[in-house]
Amino acid sequence: MEEPGLMTVGRLARRSGLTAKALRHYDRVGLLSPSAVDPATGYRYYAPEQVEQARLIGVLRAVDLPLEQIRAVLADRSALADLLAAHRRRLRSRLDRITGDLHRVDHLLQDGVPMTETSTTTAPTDERKIAVDLFNAVWRLMEKEGRSAADDDQMIHMAHASRYHWGNVGTAVNLSRGEWQISRVYAVLERAEPALFHARRDLALCQENGIGDWDLAYAYEALARAAAVAGDAAGARSWTEQALAAAEDIAESEDRELLLTDLETIPGQPRFW
Repeated sequence: MEEPGLMTVGRLARRSGLTAKALRHYDRVGLLSPSAVDPATGYRYYAPEQVEQARLIGVLRAVDLPLEQIRAVLADRSALADLLAAHRRRLRSRLDRITGDLHRVDHLLQDGVPMTETSTTTAPTDERKIAVDLFNAVWRLMEKEGRSAADDDQMIHMAHASRYHWGNVGTAVNLSRGEWQISRVYAVLERAEPALFHARRDLALCQENGIGDWDLAYAYEALARAAAVAGDAAGARSWTEQALAAAEDIAESEDRELLLTDLETIPGQPRFW
């Protein structure tokens, strides 16, 4: 029996979209406590106004907002926008790390795993190693929260330096990825013109050399992101549509999912697929 004006945990679960198990957990951690507990049975009862709170918790947990931050939102709704913005920055850094890791794995697959101790002061004759080290160092800076202006400058110079060395020793795929990385760096720094320039170079290299799979899809992604940074919403959507079409030909499902996730981070563009 429900208490007058209150609802059981099962009914709250049905109305909020959460599971009864989740609601019990949120009670145990003090996030959403019932309005009343039957001392004889231990049954939890919730007030009608707690439906909205439960739904909010479900929405925020769906985007992996930490429980402590959800607790802060429940206490003060005005904190929501700032907490979501900070969470978005963390997710963006996490995605950059994953994308960077994939590129580093590609280098290891192509060049092998070094079996001797190395450092960033590699001999100039090992130009491929220099290109890889610079490429990876750019990712580490891109992932860094609270970068300084000096960090931004270093990130730009290293991306261009990596592309220069790839131009001497790399394949067309290396050149394409170098142009893509430079475009991403400028997009992160909200510099639309060079982001567009290098994204176009990336696409041209793919088309001229028959490069497909995720490299081609990411060339379109770079153009979509650069167009968004330039304030060209129509252009961003058009390039995104081409990226989605190219994604159908990506061989590995994990690579395809990463691209789709990356497309969702294009600034100012709501998901339409």
